[in-house]
Amino acid sequence: MAFLVAFATALLLVVPVELPDKTFVATLVLATRYRPAPVWFGVTTAFGVQCLVAVVAGRLVSLLPERPVHLVTAGLFALGAVVLLRSAGRATEEEKEREKEFDSKIGFGRVSGMRAAATSFGVLFLAEWGGLSQLLTAGLVAQGRHPVGVFAGSWVGLAVISAAAVLLGRVLLRYVSLTMVQYVGAAVCAALAVMTLYGAFT
Repeated sequence: MAFLVAFATALLLVVPVELPDKTFVATLVLATRYRPAPVWFGVTTAFGVQCLVAVVAGRLVSLLPERPVHLVTAGLFALGAVVLLRSAGRATEEEKEREKEFDSKIGFGRVSGMRAAATSFGVLFLAEWGGLSQLLTAGLVAQGRHPVGVFAGSWVGLAVISAAAVLLGRVLLRYVSLTMVQYVGAAVCAALAVMTLYGAFT
């Protein structure tokens, strides 16, 4: 039961946080340059490594005294809410800018599947290091949630977003309001911050 709760919490938190983020845009641009399958494999592998690091970091934080852990965790969630709120009004413009940025960094031409996967791994691994999804994954584990469940939920959420970017990226950007998605993500992060802060003093 604890595994399922942690899995669902991580999944529902990561998706609204990362959908309007550079994760989606970078994967979309990569998929327009290389074959979709190796791009998705490389991106998902990078996310797996990052989720694992975040879970380990969160587990180490959880070994600290209880109240400081709650305060640090609440701070991570609050930081996520603030970042999402600040960028919500500029979501569409930022998406276009990030697309141009990643487009300028990725080479053209036909390449092997292995090279496409390796390039995708490198781009996403570096671009997302220390991103919101990592902070929130660490925060959930530090909060005491099932670490394997959090890892699985975060990784599946990122894999789903990457698959959506590879398969339906252009269509989704046409019909989904990135601003609204960011507001939803900010509300979720704020609620978790308040709940964690409350738990620190009760």
